[in-house]
Amino acid sequence: MYTLNTPWVLILLPLPLLIYWLVPPYRQRSDALRLPFFRSLARATGSEIRQGATVLARPRIHMGAAIAIWCLTVLALATPVRLGDPQEITRAKRDVVLAIDISGSMDARDFPGPDKTRIQRLEAVRGVVAGFVERRQGDRMALIVFGSQAFVQAPLTEDLDTVLALLEQTEVGMAGPHTALGDALGLAIRTFEASDIDQRLLILLSDGNDTASRMSPINAADIAAQKSVEIYAIGVGDPDATGEDRLDQTVLADIAKRTGGQDFFAGDTESLEEIYTRIDDLVPRETETLSWRPRQDLSYLCLGLAVSLGLLVMAHGVFRRRITA
Repeated sequence: MYTLNTPWVLILLPLPLLIYWLVPPYRQRSDALRLPFFRSLARATGSEIRQGATVLARPRIHMGAAIAIWCLTVLALATPVRLGDPQEITRAKRDVVLAIDISGSMDARDFPGPDKTRIQRLEAVRGVVAGFVERRQGDRMALIVFGSQAFVQAPLTEDLDTVLALLEQTEVGMAGPHTALGDALGLAIRTFEASDIDQRLLILLSDGNDTASRMSPINAADIAAQKSVEIYAIGVGDPDATGEDRLDQTVLADIAKRTGGQDFFAGDTESLEEIYTRIDDLVPRETETLSWRPRQDLSYLCLGLAVSLGLLVMAHGVFRRRITA
């Protein structure tokens, strides 16, 4: 399919005709010999008496070439383009960041599994989160792990297979034994700033309270709210424990409330799966389809034809004068 980027330029096509009608021909004065018997001389020679000013006639081939050159020049200014086949790109309308606690307490083997046997906390979390990621095909996801420090394990990407592979390689203690909950929130906010997508969801999972952050979780939650980041906080630890291993569900609830999200507590693998399923229902996967057609500019062809035609006309004129001479 062919189209013009600036079709209004075609109104210039009749411009030479308007100039021909409105602008008088060029006149050049020349010396003349006045004869009292001019009419008699004209009759004797069989010449026709005309006005002194004449417009030199041009060969028809030159006129045709001039018209063609003008039309090609105007067409080039109108920017003809060839449109390719429609191309469609589907991209996510929501960015999701998974922030997972891998502090030393996640190594505890006290989490009831599907068959009610006690398994490692992180092992249970990995299995459930992997199923959640597989259901979110089409979303852009990032993976953040945190212990004494927070790290981006996988930046925002639509390659969820890579996210799953990195999640599978995550081990307890990789980021240190303590829990830097506030720093993890801050790192998630910086991760979202690299994206131009407005819908931002952070799913935070932790089994303890904040013991190593430079920024308090509440301050980080306030900043997240200002950045339109919605936080869903999940607690998987033991609220009755003491010291660093005690799960502070109150802080998680406050974090979620300040950003318009929700907080959850999972006491076993089954309830953890239900939580991620519920989150899946609350914030379903959304995508948008962008359509475009590749455009190839053809102006150079019109200009090339115009220049070639002009050169041929010039060559024809030179050849014609030589023959006449």
